[in-house]
Amino acid sequence: MPTNSKTPAKTSAKAPAKAPAKTSAKVEDEAPVAKAASKAAAAKAAAPAAAIVPHDYKPTEKEKYMNPVMLEYFRQKLVKQKNDLLRESSDTLSTMQTEGGMQEPDIADRATAETDLGVELRTRDRYRKLLSKIDSALHRIEDGSYGFCEETGEPIGIARLEARPVATLSIEAQERHERVERTQRDDV
Repeated sequence: MPTNSKTPAKTSAKAPAKAPAKTSAKVEDEAPVAKAASKAAAAKAAAPAAAIVPHDYKPTEKEKYMNPVMLEYFRQKLVKQKNDLLRESSDTLSTMQTEGGMQEPDIADRATAETDLGVELRTRDRYRKLLSKIDSALHRIEDGSYGFCEETGEPIGIARLEARPVATLSIEAQERHERVERTQRDDV
């Protein structure tokens, strides 16, 4: 029995020595994001569970960035957008099942119906990708990192989030990202 009690002590002594090395390297790599997340998490922790958003509320630059009311405002906006997309997808599905379109006797009508179906399916695919981004944004609201750039950790900005609530990059970071994409595309 004494051998068993020593073995766990050695194992536990070795485990903490390895953990800080990984953690410190990871913290250095993710410092801007972690810093932004900790700011937002602190604001969230100090806030009540669910903030009440006034009916005519619009976020402004004058108020504290990502305060509980602002977070709830964007959460509600994202949930509404998600529900609208799901409803439209459901409507499209039921329309496709009832109308069909592939039963058209005229070949030109059938071709038109197939083209319309292709456009509709591409639109639904874009909506599916947007739904994934909305879910990710809702998760970021929950973990306290919503509204902060994933690359720099700086605030994304209210105007940008109003225009695109699923944004993960500040305007400057997005422009850099697009420049790199254009450069890589031009090189190929």
